[in-house]
This record gives sequence, C-alpha cells and structure tokens, in this order.
Amino acid sequence: MNKLFFRILVLLMSLSLIGIILVQVFWFNSSFKNNEEQFKYHVTQVIGNVADKLEQQEEYSFYDKYNRIKDSTGKIPQKEDLLEVLYVQRNTKTNKTIVYSNTLSSEDYDINGSVFNKKFSSERFKNFSSKRVTEVYNNNNGIDNNNLGQSIIPDLKIEKSGSLDILNKVQQQIQYKDIASLTPIEGRITKDKLHKLLKKELEEYGVKTKFEYGIYSSGVPTKIKSDGFHYDKEATYNIPIYTDNEGNSRYELSVTFPNKKKFLLSELLSITILSIVFTLIIIVAYTSALNQLLRQKHISEIKTDFINNMTHEFKTPIATINLALDAIRNPKIIEDKDKVYRYLQMIRDENKRMHAQVENVLRISKLEKRELDITKEPTVVTDVIDDAIEHVNLILEDRKGTVVKHYNAARTTCLINEVHFTNVLVNILENAIKYSPDIPEIEIFTENVKDMILIKVKDHGLGMSKIAQKRVFEKFYREHTGDLHNVKGHGLGLAYVKRIVEDHNGQVYVESEKGKGSTFIIKIPLIN
Repeated sequence: MNKLFFRILVLLMSLSLIGIILVQVFWFNSSFKNNEEQFKYHVTQVIGNVADKLEQQEEYSFYDKYNRIKDSTGKIPQKEDLLEVLYVQRNTKTNKTIVYSNTLSSEDYDINGSVFNKKFSSERFKNFSSKRVTEVYNNNNGIDNNNLGQSIIPDLKIEKSGSLDILNKVQQQIQYKDIASLTPIEGRITKDKLHKLLKKELEEYGVKTKFEYGIYSSGVPTKIKSDGFHYDKEATYNIPIYTDNEGNSRYELSVTFPNKKKFLLSELLSITILSIVFTLIIIVAYTSALNQLLRQKHISEIKTDFINNMTHEFKTPIATINLALDAIRNPKIIEDKDKVYRYLQMIRDENKRMHAQVENVLRISKLEKRELDITKEPTVVTDVIDDAIEHVNLILEDRKGTVVKHYNAARTTCLINEVHFTNVLVNILENAIKYSPDIPEIEIFTENVKDMILIKVKDHGLGMSKIAQKRVFEKFYREHTGDLHNVKGHGLGLAYVKRIVEDHNGQVYVESEKGKGSTFIIKIPLIN
C-alpha cells in the first residue's frame, strides 16, 4: 500500500471522526441551552402565576371579610348624592324633547379600615350606585330649562338603577391595598401556602425537580423561606409580589432550583446515551478499520521482508550447488574421488538446508489449518532436551560453544509429542547460537512449579528490545540488527515454537535485555 495514500486515508478518517464528535458536542450544547431557555420561560410563567394568585387570594379574603361584616351590621346605610348629570335634547322640527338625568350616590355602612388593621382608620368603606332616568316630551313648546321636571308629565319615562360594580371594585381594591401594605409579610402569606402554590404550578408546567423559595423585603430576607433556601445567581428566579396602588412593591419572591443542571441533563439523558452509544460504535469501527489497515500494512512489510529473506536463504545454497557442479565437471576434479565426494556432500548439505526451510514453512501452514498430526505420549522431558542438544551439537562445536545443563526438576514426565517438542527446543537452541556474536554460552535449567515443569534456555548474546519481546512469536517477524541478512532466518521458527507449546497446553515467553542475552521459558503441565 502506498505510504502517502495510507497517510491521507488515515488523516481523512481521523478528521471525519473528530468532525462527528464535534457535531455531537455542538448538538448537545445547543440542546442544553434550548432546554435552559425553555426552563427559564416555564419558571417565569410559574412565579408570575403564583404572584397573581397570592394577590387574588388576599383580595378575595379581604372582600369576603368585608361582606361578612357588612351583612352582620344590620344597619340601614346612609345615602348621599355625590353627583347629578342632566342632559336635554330638543328637535325644533318635531318639538320632541328628550331629558336624561344620572344621579350618583353612595351608601355608607359605617365600616372603616380599623376593622382590618388598627393602624388604618381614616377611610370608610362605601358602596356606589347609580339612578338613570330618561323622559320624552312630544309637542311641548313650553318646556324650557327652568320648568323641566316640575308639573309637566312626560309622554314616556324610563328609570334604571343599580350598583356600580366597577367603581365599587376599584374603590375597595385601592383601600384593600392601602390596608394590606401596613400588614407584615408573615400576616399575609404562610410558608405552607406558598409551597403548595409553587409545587402545583411547577408540576402543571412539567418542572418536576426540587425547589427552594424565599421572600425578600427591600432586599432583606424574611422569615417566609424554605429550610434549604440559598440564593444562587445561576439557578434563582425573582418576581415582585404584593404591589401597592402606585405599582411598587417592597417584597420579592425568589425561587431557586438546586438540581437545575441535573434536571436539564436528565431531559437529554436518553438521546444523549443513544448519541454516545452511536459515537462509540463509530469510534470502535474506526479503530478496528485503522487497526486492520495498520495490520495489512505491517503484513505487507513482513511479507516483503520474508520474500527477501527467503530469496537470500535460497540464493546462497543454489550458488554453492552451482559452484560445486561446475567444479565436478572440471576434468581434473572429476578424477579426484575425494574432491568429488566433498563437493557432492556440499550439494547434499545445501539441498538439506533448502529442504528444511521449505519444511518449516509447510509445518506452519499445516499448523494453521490444523492438519498437523500431533500424537502425545508420556515422555521424560530431560531426554528430549538431551536429544535437541545432540541435533545442534555440530553447529555448536563449529562455533566452539558450550551448553551447561542445570536439571533441578524432580518430576519430568509430561504428555508430549517427542518429534515436535524436539523441534521446539532445537529452534530455541539454534536462535541462541545464531544470536550470540561471540562464542555461544548456553545454559539450560529445569524446575518444578506446582504441577508444571519449567524449561529455561539462557544465552549471553545480543538480546532484544521490549518491542521485539512482545512480537518475537509472531509469524514472519524478525528484529532488524543493522544488516538485514547478518543473521539467517525468515521469522517462522518461533511462531512454530509457540503453536506447538500451546498445543501441549503450555506457555512460552521470553525475558531479555538488549546486549545481555535472552532467556526463553517453556512451561508444560506434568502428568499427575
């Protein structure tokens, strides 16, 4: 895969994911603000309604008390005419005259403000009524402003009278507010009444969250407040209550919502959870896709290295075989049997080497397809270790290396496949020899841990990095050591080791330090 294309693809995918997350954050923020505005609108409506109802209930209570007192006095009210309006209209052609009179009078029941508040007794309560008379005179030329209503009988007379409710209400409202303004707030409203009003109104508007309230008098807290009331600028809403006749109010109702943010978030909870779930799915899908891309890229690089290594591995023996064949064809060499046998042995050795490489690849392929027949039998592990040492003895002698055995395990019988387990140990020993730049010095330890036997193969070679330790058992993986081909191999040996050990219900891992060597540890269950 083209590196530039891969980087552009990853960049586009990353930008898309970041864009989706930013859109989700923007949407959430906008929704939260909209909910906050709606909450503010509803709360404003609620406290406005509560303020109106407080005044209406107080006014109704005042009127009710006034009417009960008026009905209980048993006195005949004193009447007093306050104003009389006279209106005359005459038609000169028909001599028709219309006379309209309106008399405004008041009824005093001898009730003053002291009944409601001892501090207030100057104004008396009155009821107002109106008497309206309409008279029609036909063909009466003698009517004038001086003799209207004296002895002349009208042709038509209409009389109407009744109480002036609007005027009564205005007069009573003015007086009620003047009297109420002298009453302390504790006498006008109770905590229980205010709490019930607020709770009912809030529930009607769907604001079902904890609230606290308090009434301030000219900015000073009064006793009318809930136990948990605390002013919070961000979560408190205010409105003036009990306005006077001039429209002013010294009292202010404050309602605060301690769990405002929690309530607003709860309304977005379901859609937010869905949004988070979908975003997580996208992130997981993105991560998986990116991981697959990186893995494919990595596999592509590993396969390229593998092909290069295999080419190098086959190139050297093929070149050696060709040189040996050319030498044998030489007339001088062909007559020398010793040299012919030596060259034939070289051809055989190189052929075996190529065959071993092919077998290793086929072995891994069969393991992956579960086609490799692995039959297990009770076997003494130390015998298998000795056999593996014999397999690498020639290579070891060629490098003048040594193997020191520390067999400390008391129990050594395991259920294993002798052939494959020998190959496992041979692979590890060959690696220990190959990756020892100086004379190989190898130590092999065995010990029992519970129902397991531990086999440790320790060398004093190049060692490996932390990254290599994590990936050394991956197929095709080889850690670069400067020159790509300074150590021969193609990264299949340890992958084979891991698969065989795991098939024996065991574990294999490595402990290593760069420049100080490596220790491969195999853990296999014992036969009970």
